[in-house]
Amino acid sequence: MLRIIYKSLFLLIFLYISQAWAADYPVRPLRMVVAYAPGGTTDFAARVTAPRLAELLGQAVVVDNRPGAGSIIGTDLVAKGAPDGYTLLMADTAFGIVPAIYGKLPFDVQKDFTTISQVMSVANALVVHPAVAARNMRELVELAKAKPGQLTFGSGGVGTPLHMAGEQMKVAAGIDMVHVPHKGAAPAMVSLVGGQITLVFPTLTLAVPQVRSGKLRALAVTSAKRVASLPDIPTTAEAGFASVNATSWFGLVAPAKAPPAILKRLSAETAKVVALAEVRERIEAQHGEVIGSTPADFSRFVSEEIANWRKVAQAGRIKAD
Repeated sequence: MLRIIYKSLFLLIFLYISQAWAADYPVRPLRMVVAYAPGGTTDFAARVTAPRLAELLGQAVVVDNRPGAGSIIGTDLVAKGAPDGYTLLMADTAFGIVPAIYGKLPFDVQKDFTTISQVMSVANALVVHPAVAARNMRELVELAKAKPGQLTFGSGGVGTPLHMAGEQMKVAAGIDMVHVPHKGAAPAMVSLVGGQITLVFPTLTLAVPQVRSGKLRALAVTSAKRVASLPDIPTTAEAGFASVNATSWFGLVAPAKAPPAILKRLSAETAKVVALAEVRERIEAQHGEVIGSTPADFSRFVSEEIANWRKVAQAGRIKAD
């Protein structure tokens, strides 16, 4: 009986302290960590969100780029940060991939973090060099089967979304392609434009300008429906490969055990930010889709992502360590 009473008192005290913190929050600037160098889509998601979030919170939100080890350095920094709502991470697709391909990590994605809100997503496209003798995804698969081990696909490194999308295609189509990792998505695109590799699965942000200029040919998009920027290009599902569905996503998470009231406010304010016409226009200009999900919905989404990428990693025997 006493144990029950003590637990109830502890819960009441915790809720009281949480509400007290939330009432004053924030009293100093926030830090939004990006686990990559400036200039990428994750950095864009942070920088389009931070200024407007700062206005709503009444405190500066400083974007802090901490690149290294395929996002692990910056992610670990936040995992070990104080759970007070002042240190956030702009997580991305790698947040769900890393647990699937690394045997040992300095953090546990599902235990050391709590979700706030998914900000946006950007579909990927399957693009090839114009010299490739394939006008659609089916023809590309037939070409790969006729030339096993001769087609190459580029990525920004082992375990990156571009790499995993290629692995999805290998499994779905039952083909053998050679993975060619680069130091980033942009260098992979340079190799593709130059004809050094066969294909890449870049985000639409990177793909659309090259396709419109005629330097590359798009065969499919990984979104659930066709995209306005490439209306004539079918989805991977339409092409008969529904399991090739790699879409890049971006959202805010915080260290585990952050006060619930603060997390609730951060989620509500983030939803307001992405609903702003200016923010929506900037995201859509990058061929992205505005999300603004609840913490619960985002948490379920992350769990589904981890499970999905574990299946891909196991099928492709992908290990990063």
